[in-house]
Amino acid sequence: QVQLVESGGGLVQAGGSLRLSCAASGGTFSTYALGWFRQAPGKEREFVASVSASGGVIYYADSVKGRFTISRSNAKNTVYLQMNSLKPEDTALYYCAADRDRKIPRREPYEFDDWGQGTQVTVSS
Repeated sequence: QVQLVESGGGLVQAGGSLRLSCAASGGTFSTYALGWFRQAPGKEREFVASVSASGGVIYYADSVKGRFTISRSNAKNTVYLQMNSLKPEDTALYYCAADRDRKIPRREPYEFDDWGQGTQVTVSS
């Protein structure tokens, strides 16, 4: 099992930036894919971005493409989500997740095995 701890959330004005981090422990970090998801009040958890074990394959949701960047440091056992040009509709609880069964990333929440507790991102207009 992989333990994941997110950090970096906060309150930011529209157009601003935040960088989320997710530190992992347990398992062999460089062997599994990782993803970021978010959930707004009253809505289902949705895919944001995912990255392969090596970092060479990346997927984004259309809603964040061109604004968000996912990256990982296998030396630091950490995955990041750089969020630029934030919009009020980006307000949500952001989770990172590990897909221990695959090196290539997927996009559905049910395909991920381990989850962090989440970090809140609030974008004011």
